[in-house]
Amino acid sequence: MTNQDDIILKPSVLFAFLKILPLLTLALMFLFLAWKLSPYFIVFGIAMAGFAWYRLLFIRNCEYLVGKEYIRISRGIFFKRIDQVEMYRVEDYIITQSFLLQMFRIMEITLKSTDPENPVIWLRGIPLSDLIETIRERVQKARKENRIVELN
Repeated sequence: MTNQDDIILKPSVLFAFLKILPLLTLALMFLFLAWKLSPYFIVFGIAMAGFAWYRLLFIRNCEYLVGKEYIRISRGIFFKRIDQVEMYRVEDYIITQSFLLQMFRIMEITLKSTDPENPVIWLRGIPLSDLIETIRERVQKARKENRIVELN
C-alpha cells in the first residue's frame, strides 16, 4: 500500500531501448549473415531478438518506490524480487549521467547503505529530477526519529 507522499519511479522507455540496442544490432547482424551466408544464422538472430525483448520487459518492469521510511525496489518478470532498505541506512548518494543520458535527461542514482543485504542500491534510468534532495531530507528525518547517530 502506498502513501500520498510515496514516489513511484520506473526506468524510461528510452533508457530500456538504449540498453537493448547492442542486442538488436547483433540480431540484425545475424539476420544479414543468414541472408548472405547460411539460413542457419536465422536461429541466432531470432534468439538475440527474443533476448532483447526479454531485457526490454525486464527493465521496464522494475519499479522503485521511495517512501518516507524506506526504499523498495521491485524487479523481475517470472520471478519477482523485492528489496526494501530502511531510509536511515542510506549513507551516500551518487548521480551518474553519461553523455547519452544527459541528452535525454535521464539519470542513474547510486545509494550506498549500511544494510548488509543491499550495500549498494541502483535506481537506473529515471527521469532527471531533484529526487536526491527528497531522499536526503527523508534520510535525515528518519535518522532523527530513530535516534541514529553516524560515527565515522
